[in-house]
Amino acid sequence: MTPARDSGSARSAAGPGSDTAGIVSRGVAGLLDALVVAVTAVTVQLGLACALLLVEGPPFRVPEASGWLWGALGWAFAVCYLGGSWATTGQTVGDRLLGVRVGDRAGGRLGMPRSLLRAVLSVSFPLGLLWVPFSRRRAAVQDLIARSGVRYDGR
Repeated sequence: MTPARDSGSARSAAGPGSDTAGIVSRGVAGLLDALVVAVTAVTVQLGLACALLLVEGPPFRVPEASGWLWGALGWAFAVCYLGGSWATTGQTVGDRLLGVRVGDRAGGRLGMPRSLLRAVLSVSFPLGLLWVPFSRRRAAVQDLIARSGVRYDGR
């Protein structure tokens, strides 16, 4: 008769950090979140153009602003979107679709200050994700600085 195996034996046999999300899952989730931010930005610009049309009349035109202003607004929105999502649910839209969750290293909620720090780092330095394959615990540069982790949800 063989001894019974516990349900966690497959995961523990895979080694430490086996439920930590890898670079592909994180990268695809990040691309999906970038798409969410871009679609939101276009929607806001079109909404402003519609409001301008109602106030000033024809012709329909998108409000003009300098490139740095749109860039700064986009950066701020992306940081708020990512930081707010990670602090409240631990998941952005991209994270949810890919089945990953951001939290502290123990698997709990990250909290607003560290979520915003991680978001600032993620938006300002997205190439920090490339550290994941070289890290023993599959941590991006953002995870090392914010003391966070990204795990597969529901495992």
